[in-house]
Parts: sequence; structure tokens; C-alpha cells
Amino acid sequence: MGASSSTANPSPEAHEQREQETLASATLALPLLRAAFTRTSSADADTLPDALAPPRGASFLRPPGSPPPPPHFHDLLAGLGPAVASLFSAGGTAVLEGDAGWVPFLRGFNRCCARVSASRSLALLLRVYAAACAAAGAPCGVQFQPGDEGGDEEGKVVGELAPEEIAAFLWMCWVMAWSGSAPRDSGDGGDKSEPVAVLLPDVTHLVLSALVSAGAVADDDGIWGWEISGGGKGVKVQEFTSWMLSTASGIGNCLSRYVQGRFRSLVADPTEQESSVSTVDMAFDTSDVFLLTRGRAWAISLSLRNKLSEKFLSASVIGMDTEDLLYRSSVHGKGLSRFWSGVEGYKGPMLILLSAFSKGGVENVDSDRRWVIGVLTEEGFESKDTFYGSSGFLCAAHPIFRMLPPSGKEKNFVYSHLHPQIRVYEANPKPVGLAFGGTVGNERIFLDEDFSKVVVCHHAVDKTYQHGSLIPNQGYLPVEASVLEVEVWGLGGEATRRQQDVYKKRENIFSEQRRKVDLKTFGNWEDSPEKMMMDMMADPNRVRREDR
Repeated sequence: MGASSSTANPSPEAHEQREQETLASATLALPLLRAAFTRTSSADADTLPDALAPPRGASFLRPPGSPPPPPHFHDLLAGLGPAVASLFSAGGTAVLEGDAGWVPFLRGFNRCCARVSASRSLALLLRVYAAACAAAGAPCGVQFQPGDEGGDEEGKVVGELAPEEIAAFLWMCWVMAWSGSAPRDSGDGGDKSEPVAVLLPDVTHLVLSALVSAGAVADDDGIWGWEISGGGKGVKVQEFTSWMLSTASGIGNCLSRYVQGRFRSLVADPTEQESSVSTVDMAFDTSDVFLLTRGRAWAISLSLRNKLSEKFLSASVIGMDTEDLLYRSSVHGKGLSRFWSGVEGYKGPMLILLSAFSKGGVENVDSDRRWVIGVLTEEGFESKDTFYGSSGFLCAAHPIFRMLPPSGKEKNFVYSHLHPQIRVYEANPKPVGLAFGGTVGNERIFLDEDFSKVVVCHHAVDKTYQHGSLIPNQGYLPVEASVLEVEVWGLGGEATRRQQDVYKKRENIFSEQRRKVDLKTFGNWEDSPEKMMMDMMADPNRVRREDR
């Protein structure tokens, strides 16, 4: 009776342990968590702040064409481990050593990694940033008001973030994402190890997006020539959180992914870890030569909520695989026919990026008043004289970032019309070119056949994609711009590339067969229709009898 009673009514401690283990196992395997707890609680191993610190020995380089990170940035990263570890001591209770600390350890892990609301995740991330700034002695406008019961769990995040602080916060979040593909110790392994050079992404377009959303920077002309280091009006934390929820919701997953990645790295086999990471380091490139830069790839990954987010996140860390580049106008030539030879037969998602400037003349190019817009399609291109497609996104990539998902009202996602091979008379010929959104003849984005001109219309003409301006100074009238560069990236992976190769080989075989002329199918001159016509013209009155 006593045994059954104790089994039916477990102690509060055992009940809490079971609840915490169940909650934690939904995120990470319990054996892995137990191994990480053992490593961090033993006296001869790393402490929890060391285990949660980013990889050491990395040298973060300045993004090309953008200001360098603040002088205190490396100190801020040095305080990241203790700042995250402080979340494991909720309510002032530290993680204890031995088995007594297992439940507090799980409680802290669930606080960081369990599924909670997006606003709650962002509040925790801002708390980590504020603690890291305090440890580094860096300025930070984030403040916390305690809740009614005095616990930090219900604390309200207040304050104001300057542009430089927003950039530092975004770079910290990217480093947390980069840590998932980096070794635990990148450069402090002795004489054989060298510091790893890491190129930070340019986040100017994201900072501008947050400032414009909050009204701190005027859209249109106010964004040209704007620099992070120039200072300016800050953004309230509530407005910054609202911007993250609407434009860069993926930031909320940074803390959970970071903690899980650090624990996996802690208990991983060092030999396997070194081999997997060395491949990443060897593939590292410190240049951004494409329109799809690391900063733009990361911004797109933060705005997506599908499997393509991982693809763009990887591109922001190690760059895009050049084998995924289906078309680039500066390499393959401008024009719809050149474009079609690169994308035909590719049945997978694609990203089209287009760089242009709105006013003619060289001075506009020299003043760097270029803008970049993009289109993310979910399927391949087809030559049709009508719109088609099932899903897609429009994107303003430079100088400001915006992602415009489908509105759900119409499905005029893509229009790609080539000249027909057999020319016939058309009273109302359909326009030849590429278009996205709107209707035929009144497209939201229309790229002409020669890829020399693009026309961007106001969002009022389009019911397929959500409202929002794509370029500065857009206004209500159509904007005609000169095209500088066009890129198309295939996002379907190796399997989709193989399918496209099979399609192209089959089309080449058919083309060769159509070119060949089989002389055996033709008779001699005496039996040819041409000979008969010539004889009839020479003597039309001659009586001819058909041979039967």
C-alpha cells in the first residue's frame, strides 16, 4: 500500500523533474542534454558560461562597403556566454553541481529553447544583448521594468536603441547563427590552429528598414547616402520589436538555435567536429561579388518561414554555391533568350535579383543611387502569354529591405512570354518579357525583352503581392529604370539541377533531329511535285493521266 501510494502521488520535486524532462525532450534529446550537463557540472570541465560562449579565435572582418563593427564588439561577444548562462539561473537560483542541479539546468534550458511566443523570445534575446553590453561596458538603451511580482519573467522591455546599437544587436544575432557551423574553439588549439577570418554581413539595409518602419528616417530621399556611423534618431524598443515580428521574425529563433548548437558542439566527437568544420572554412570566401550578398541572404532567411530559410542562412555564412547560379547577365549576356537558356527546365524555387537605377545618366551610377529588387518564385518558368504560379515573394533588397509575401487575393505571380517560334498575325499581341504581379499590360514589375529597361508600378495595380514600395521615390506613377545586372539563383538543390541537365540533353537531341534532313524520304526529280508543276506551267493543255 505504501509503495503504490508513493507511486501514485510522486513528490513535487519528482513531478517537476518529469515535466521539465518532457518539455526539454521536445527540443533536444535527453541523453545529449544529460551529457552536456555532466560536462558543465564537473570540476575538471568547462563551466556553463564557457560552454555557451561563441567559438574562440575568430576574427570578424569588416563587410565590404559598410562601416566596421563598433570597437567594443569583440568584448560584447566575450560576454555572450555569461549572458546566456544567466538565463539558466531564473529567479536568482544558480545551477547546482551534481544531480541536484539537473532540474535547474533543465529549467534554464527550457527557458531558452522551449516554444514560447515570438515576443517572449525577442524579449529574452534583448535581455542577453543588454547583459553582454553591460559586461563589455558598451552603451545600451535596453532597459527592463520588473513585473508586478518582482520577477524578471514578467519584466517589460523598454528603452531606445540607437542605429549603432541596432547594428551591433543584429551582428550579435548573426554570430549566434554562424556559431552553428563553426568549431567550438576556432583558433585557440595551440600552434597548429590559426585565427579564423569571418566576414560579417552588411546589415545597413536591415537597420534602415527598422528606422524607416519607426519613422526615425524618412523613406525615399532620406535613405540615400545614409550611414550607420552617422548616428541619428533612435528607435524605441517596442517599435523595434514590432519591426522584428513583421519583417525579421527569424531573429526570435536565434537564442534557441544557439543554445542547442553549443550543447551539440560540447558533446560532439572532436575529430568529427574538426572534419565537418574544416570543410566550411575551406569554402569560405571573403568577397561579395554577386547581387546576392551575405547580408541580403541573411535578411531573406529571417523573413521566410519555410525550408528555404536554411538555404539562405547557409549562404549568409559561407556564401552561395556558384553551381546554383543559373543566369547572370554580365556573364551570359542580356536578353530574354539568354535568360531562358539558363532557367529552362529548372523545376524548382528560384530567386531573381535585379539591379537598376531610376534616372538615366552616368552621374546617378557614380552617386551610387542604385537599387536592387528581387522575386522569389516557388516553381519554374514557362513560356505563356498569361500569368501563372502558385506562390511567390517580392523583395526590396537595397538600399532598404522589405519582404512582400502573397496577399491571397489573386495568383498573378509570374508572367514569362517569349516570341512564338511560328509567327502568326495577332491583332493584340501580348507583351514579350518578364513580369511579376498586376495584370497583363499593367504589371507591377515588367522587364523588357532586351533586359535593358524595367518598369515598376505602384502596388495599387497589384492584388497578388502585399502592398509596399519596392524602390525609393516610387510614388504613384510607373518608374522606368535602366537595368544594370540580373541574377537568377536556383534553390532546388542538386536533384533539381540533375533534372534540368536531363531536360537540356533531351532538348538538344530533339534539336539535332529537327536539323537533320533524311534524303531517303524524297523521291527523284521525275516524281517530285516541283517537276509536275513545272511541266504544267510549260504546257497547261497537255493531257496527263495519273499512273495507278
